[in-house]
Amino acid sequence: MGLKIAPSLLAANFSDLRADMDMINRSEADWLHLDIMDGVFVPNISFGQGVIRAAGKSGVPLDVHLMIEEPDKYIDDFAALGAKIIT
Repeated sequence: MGLKIAPSLLAANFSDLRADMDMINRSEADWLHLDIMDGVFVPNISFGQGVIRAAGKSGVPLDVHLMIEEPDKYIDDFAALGAKIIT
């Protein structure tokens, strides 16, 4: 499979998310990594569905890491938002 690059959106500048998304789109990143946290399984420092939907339109496949209670209940929802890889 080889080395894959998946920058994490948590490392982005949240006051200018568009600029960082544009930088990722211009890069050679293979995926965009999104950590989804529910505040129960792990502390909540995550993204809402609107951010995920917008990131899904970027053209970079989304690698979504679900750190949530009962993730199997939400797999279809995250796939519909554009997730290509769900962990």
